[in-house]
Amino acid sequence: MYVVCREHLEQAIDEFVDVYEASPDLYELNNVTFTDWAAPGVCHFCQVAPIYLVV
Repeated sequence: MYVVCREHLEQAIDEFVDVYEASPDLYELNNVTFTDWAAPGVCHFCQVAPIYLVV
Protein backbone atom coordinates (compact mmCIF):
# COMPACT_ATOMS: atom_id res chain seq x y z
CA MET A 1 0.00 0.00 0.00
CA TYR A 2 1.26 3.45 -0.93
CA VAL A 3 -0.08 6.89 -0.08
CA VAL A 4 1.44 9.25 -2.61
CA CYS A 5 1.39 12.68 -4.20
CA ARG A 6 0.65 13.22 -7.90
CA GLU A 7 4.36 13.33 -8.76
CA HIS A 8 5.04 9.86 -7.30
CA LEU A 9 1.89 8.05 -8.47
CA GLU A 10 3.60 6.30 -11.38
CA GLN A 11 6.51 5.21 -9.15
CA ALA A 12 4.08 3.74 -6.60
CA ILE A 13 2.20 1.83 -9.32
CA ASP A 14 5.47 0.46 -10.74
CA GLU A 15 6.66 -0.69 -7.31
CA PHE A 16 3.28 -2.25 -6.51
CA VAL A 17 3.32 -4.24 -9.77
CA ASP A 18 6.92 -5.34 -9.16
CA VAL A 19 6.10 -6.60 -5.66
CA TYR A 20 2.62 -8.08 -6.12
CA GLU A 21 2.67 -8.86 -9.86
CA ALA A 22 -0.84 -7.44 -10.13
CA SER A 23 -2.41 -4.11 -11.00
CA PRO A 24 -3.24 -1.97 -7.98
CA ASP A 25 -6.51 -0.26 -7.16
CA LEU A 26 -6.22 3.53 -7.09
CA TYR A 27 -8.26 5.85 -4.89
CA GLU A 28 -8.25 9.60 -4.39
CA LEU A 29 -7.87 10.19 -0.67
CA ASN A 30 -10.42 13.00 -0.60
CA ASN A 31 -13.05 10.63 -2.09
CA VAL A 32 -12.71 7.72 0.37
CA THR A 33 -13.01 7.31 4.12
CA PHE A 34 -12.04 4.49 6.44
CA THR A 35 -13.22 3.96 10.01
CA ASP A 36 -10.03 2.32 11.34
CA TRP A 37 -7.34 4.00 9.24
CA ALA A 38 -6.15 7.57 8.79
CA ALA A 39 -3.99 8.50 5.83
CA PRO A 40 -0.44 9.62 6.61
CA GLY A 41 0.16 13.34 6.27
CA VAL A 42 2.94 13.02 3.71
CA CYS A 43 3.70 11.07 0.54
CA HIS A 44 5.46 7.71 0.87
CA PHE A 45 8.33 9.07 -1.26
CA CYS A 46 8.57 12.74 -0.23
CA GLN A 47 7.21 15.30 2.22
CA VAL A 48 4.34 16.58 0.03
CA ALA A 49 0.71 16.03 1.07
CA PRO A 50 -0.61 12.78 -0.46
CA ILE A 51 -3.45 12.64 -2.97
CA TYR A 52 -3.70 8.95 -3.90
CA LEU A 53 -3.97 5.60 -2.17
CA VAL A 54 -2.47 2.73 -4.17
CA VAL A 55 -3.54 -0.73 -2.94
